[in-house]
Amino acid sequence: MVAADLEGPYQPGVRMFRWEPSLPLRGSAAALCNNLSVLQLPARNLTYFGVVHGPSAQLLSVAPEGVPLAQRQLHAKEGAGVSPPLITQVHWCVLPFRVLLVLTSHRGIQMYESNGYTMVYWHALDSGDASPVQAVFARGIAASGHFICVVLDTGTWSGRVLVFDIPAKGPNIVLSEELAGHQMPITDIATEPAQGQDCVADMVTADDSGLLCVWRSGPEFTLLTRIPGFGVPCPSVQLWQGIIAAGYGNGQVHLYEATTGNLHVQINAHARAICALDLASEVGKLLSAGEDTFVHIWKLSRSPESGYIEVEHCHGECVSDTQLCGARFCDSSGSSFAVTGYDLAEIRRFSSV
Repeated sequence: MVAADLEGPYQPGVRMFRWEPSLPLRGSAAALCNNLSVLQLPARNLTYFGVVHGPSAQLLSVAPEGVPLAQRQLHAKEGAGVSPPLITQVHWCVLPFRVLLVLTSHRGIQMYESNGYTMVYWHALDSGDASPVQAVFARGIAASGHFICVVLDTGTWSGRVLVFDIPAKGPNIVLSEELAGHQMPITDIATEPAQGQDCVADMVTADDSGLLCVWRSGPEFTLLTRIPGFGVPCPSVQLWQGIIAAGYGNGQVHLYEATTGNLHVQINAHARAICALDLASEVGKLLSAGEDTFVHIWKLSRSPESGYIEVEHCHGECVSDTQLCGARFCDSSGSSFAVTGYDLAEIRRFSSV
């Protein structure tokens, strides 16, 4: 294992990214981890941004030059209950044959066509799974092949993953499987394409104890291994070419081998809890954002001689006086990224110099 530290604020000799005009929001982002979703549509010269705030999700469409074209709000479906449900996450799921926008809340799971105008599926949560003092809610969304996986938490004692089989078109979505592997609430989920390989670990889930469960997707999902936690929550995980990147509440980023669970690199990346991770899949860049107001970009690779995971720190950015709660690359090459912050009524954007 290799340990890496960042001592004090990062001050690059040459700036790699510059500030771009911010995107105004009608309301600030809620203080939820991973509270930003980005969908790039090159064929239409559009980028969509999604942010959660209370009972609504704000959706923005933006032109290539950064000009906001439209902004609208989606609200959580009421379901049963006397108080308005709170949305916990919004995420675009890119499937082989369609793109769906998924919202999770304390009442259910909503799936829309990518523009958010047409709801194609609603899955109500059963409050009978928990005691009266426990909350039932969904959080954590990922696409795997023609499946959409959504994390369901039933209070403080367990979590499971709902696997939905998505047809090529239409609303005939089926709940095909429920995955159990965690004894604590699940915090996040990440996937990557298996590319037709057998016995490949292509999905990972994390929980409040820091435990990671590594899965293989397919007609039936299989739990391959568990990576033990150490009593620190893991709010965000990512998966890239068999490398698991896990961000923890103590500010550390751990890089694991997905197939074996071996820890290769431990990075003391942030002074406070990590709130979001993202990966630029084309180049292996990892984005980490923490409650310490810093965003860092790392380059992941494998040593051609040993096969060990290597990491290089590429860039650091301070978003002053902001408790960050979401961060995403805006493209798969990692040439631009965006962040959200609690009580910040805008999306801050950065692009490469």
